[in-house]
Amino acid sequence: MDLLLDFAQRIGEPLQAFTDLLFVTDRHGVILDCRSGDTSIISGSSEQICEKRAHEVMSSDVNDKLSSLVSQYHQGIKNASVEFPIKLDGHELWFDARLIESSDSRFILSARDITKYKQTEHRMKRQLHRLSALRSIDFAIASGLDLDLLLSILLDRVIETLHVDAATVLLLEPKLDELKFAAGKGFRSNILQHTHLKLGQGYAGKAALERRVVNATDLSKTEFERLPLFSSEKFVVYYGVPLIAKGRVLGVLEIFNRSRLHPDEDWLDFLNIISGQTAIAIDSALMYKELQKSNLELSMAYNATIDAWSRTLDLRDRDTEGHTRRVTNITLKFASLTGIKDTDLIHIQRGATLHDIGKVAIPDEVLFKPGPLNQDEWDIMRRHPKYAVDLLSPIKYLEHAMEIPHWHHEKWNGTGYPDKLGGEEIPFAARLFALVDVYDALTSERPYRSAWSKQDTIQYIEHQSGRHFDPRLVPEFLGLINSNAY
Repeated sequence: MDLLLDFAQRIGEPLQAFTDLLFVTDRHGVILDCRSGDTSIISGSSEQICEKRAHEVMSSDVNDKLSSLVSQYHQGIKNASVEFPIKLDGHELWFDARLIESSDSRFILSARDITKYKQTEHRMKRQLHRLSALRSIDFAIASGLDLDLLLSILLDRVIETLHVDAATVLLLEPKLDELKFAAGKGFRSNILQHTHLKLGQGYAGKAALERRVVNATDLSKTEFERLPLFSSEKFVVYYGVPLIAKGRVLGVLEIFNRSRLHPDEDWLDFLNIISGQTAIAIDSALMYKELQKSNLELSMAYNATIDAWSRTLDLRDRDTEGHTRRVTNITLKFASLTGIKDTDLIHIQRGATLHDIGKVAIPDEVLFKPGPLNQDEWDIMRRHPKYAVDLLSPIKYLEHAMEIPHWHHEKWNGTGYPDKLGGEEIPFAARLFALVDVYDALTSERPYRSAWSKQDTIQYIEHQSGRHFDPRLVPEFLGLINSNAY
C-alpha cells in the first residue's frame, strides 16, 4: 500500500512541489514509507531508508527533537520544526521538517532540503573562525610578544583552523643557510627539536629554497628524510610552506596530519594566508628582538658614559672619592622602600650618579679650598645645580633623571637653592636624595673637618625634619640607616 499516495492527494500539488522529502512512520518510529519530490535526493536510496527505525537513519539528538516535535504537535503547537542531517551514499544532506496531521497512529514528516543553506552557513562560520584566528595573530604582532610565545600562539591557531594534528616552524639561520627547529605543537615526542636542514635538503629545505609549497599525500611511500626519526608519530600527510616577508625567506611552516586530508580551494587559500601572517609575525618579532638588543646596548653605553663622568669627578676631587657610589646605592634602596616603581629606579640611579656633575664647572680654587668658603665662594658653589642642568638638559635620554642634579639642595622650608622651592614643590626624588646626600657627607672625612659619628648625624637629621628634610621621609630613612651598616 502506498501510504504517501493518499497523503499526496490530500495536500495537493502546490504543497507537494514545496516538499523535498516525506516520511511516514508508525508510533514506534519505524519508517514505513518515504518519497522525495526531487528524485535526485534519495534516488536508489529509498530502500535503504524504508523499514528502518528513525534512530538508524538519524542521530540520537535528532530523534529526541522529533519526539519533542510530536509531543508539541499533540499539545496543539503545529508550527514547530526540526533540522536534521541524513547520510546517503557518503553524502550528508540536511532537511528542515514539520509534522503534518495523519491517522492510524502514524505521523508524516514533511521536509525541505536545506543542504545548500547549511553548507553556506558552515562556510561562513569557518570563515569567521579563520578571521578570528587571523585577528588574534594581528593582536599578537601588535603586542610585541616574545618570539617563543608568539610562535606558540601561531601554531595553536594553525592547528585549530586547518584541523591538522601537528605543526612546526623552522627558522632560517642566514649565515649557515640552515633551517632549525623553533617551535612545534601536536607531537608525541620531541625528536623534531633537533632538526637541522640545509637549504634544498628534504621537503622543508626544498620549500625554502624554491619558495613554494611542498606537500606529500602519503609519507609512508616517499623518502621523507626525517621519517625514521619519528615513525611513532604515524604521520601520513605533509605540507611545507615557505615563510616569506619583505622578500626574505625567514623559515618554513610545516603541517602534519595522521590521516588523509581532503583540502579544498578555501583550505589551500587559508594555508597561504596564515603562513603569510606567520611570516609577518616572525619578522616583527625578530625586528623587535633586534631593537631590544640595540636599545640594551645603547642603554649600557649611556650608563657606561654616566659612570665615566662620575669617576672623572671623583678623580678630580679625591676628598669625595666613593661618595657618588655610596649615595647611589643607598638612594636605590631607600627609593625601593618608598614604593617607587622599578621602571623609575633607573632614572633615580642616573640622577644620583650625576648629582654633582655641575661641579666640573666650579673653579678648582673654590672646589678644593681646604677651609670654609666665604660668601662669594658660596655663591659660585651654589651654581653647580644650574651648571648640571646646562650640561644634561640637551641629552633627551636623561630627561627623567634631572630632578636630583637640579634640586637636591632645595630645603623643605624653602631656604635651599637654586630655586628656593619648598615642601612638595620639590620633586620627590630630590627630597629623597637630599637625606642620603647629607647623611653620607656628614659621616665622611673632609679636609676641613672630621667625620661625624652615626649617632650625631641621626640627631642632626631628626632636628632638621620639617626644616631641611621632608618630615614624612625622615622616619623611613632613619629606619633604613639603623637596620643597615651605613
